[in-house]
Amino acid sequence: MFEDLKAMIEKLQPEEEEEIRQKVETILKKHQRTPRRKLKLDWAGGLEEFRDKFTALSLQKKSLEWWTN
Repeated sequence: MFEDLKAMIEKLQPEEEEEIRQKVETILKKHQRTPRRKLKLDWAGGLEEFRDKFTALSLQKKSLEWWTN
């Protein structure tokens, strides 16, 4: 397959080769994987003071209310 593609490109004019190069670069950038960063958990325990005031269900209902308004 690569040889077929190479043969086709060799038949192109220089300006057409440049167009193909730009398109390939665009495709590569589009599908480029970003390096994964390690998840930071420095926020853990930051809301401990609210533990007795809210339940998971009450927070879920409140978030739904915020999204629908």
